[in-house]
Amino acid sequence: MDKFKAAELIRQIPGSGTVLIDEPMSRHTSFRIGGPADIFVRPGSIESAVGIINACRDNGIPAVVIGNGTNLIVKDGGIRAAVIQLADNVSGYEVTGEVISAEAGILISRLSRIALEHGLSGLEFAEGIPGTLGGAVTMNAGAYDGEMSMVVSRTEYLRPDGSVCWLDRGQHRFGKRTSIIQADGGTVLRTVIRLEKGDKKEIKRKMDYFNARRHEKQPLDMPSAGSIFKRPEGYYAGKLVQDCGLRGHRIGGAEVSALHCGFIVNTGNATAGDVISLIEYIRDTVYNKFGVVLETEVKIIGED
Repeated sequence: MDKFKAAELIRQIPGSGTVLIDEPMSRHTSFRIGGPADIFVRPGSIESAVGIINACRDNGIPAVVIGNGTNLIVKDGGIRAAVIQLADNVSGYEVTGEVISAEAGILISRLSRIALEHGLSGLEFAEGIPGTLGGAVTMNAGAYDGEMSMVVSRTEYLRPDGSVCWLDRGQHRFGKRTSIIQADGGTVLRTVIRLEKGDKKEIKRKMDYFNARRHEKQPLDMPSAGSIFKRPEGYYAGKLVQDCGLRGHRIGGAEVSALHCGFIVNTGNATAGDVISLIEYIRDTVYNKFGVVLETEVKIIGED
């Protein structure tokens, strides 16, 4: 099925929302890079998203689900698939006592501020994390003194076979920046988070502290995808890169951040090819000097 017929099929699904053809992914990634997606869809509801994902599977249309594009590198050739975005288009939430139930597209940083408003403690670490709840649960996002595994109670989950189920806390199989959802390739639809009552002033103090540290240590004023590499056992990725003398090293428009060597930034005209070449150069250099294999934390998709 060609992309025009596929797009028309998707448009027939109730609540399909925005359906675009040949949409540049540079508009939908925090790196501001990436070629066009054959089809780009922003469903009007979680239920519509399920219908679209299942329709793509049943009709042999390749499909990729993304969140806010903050942990994503799309190659310059783009994506020969339907890209289904779950972001602010599906971001509803409900607070009941110490429990917040929210749709996958809500920003995890927004959720931390909602928790603050209700005097709930446990999500302070998420202040400043730019991704969505769905992505945060999938990769067990975390920072400073917390991670999602500490607060997630249940998740409504779309399996790769098209069935929907609820995962209880232990069924997520959270690990270091991973989960059963990431391993299986399914999709988070909604998540229930259980927090604790706390003092608003103390919650805000912690959030302000974490936010200040991020602004001090991370290049938040330049397009990037956050930390490029996972933390290797016994090391810090940024320190290894720094100790290889790669601070400020550049390939094309991609540069190792002078502020934080664990980040690669787009200086203004970077291509995905530049970024990927720099990633490979860093990995080779670190391995040759220290014998440490750096694993990427970002997801790389698409065609060269």
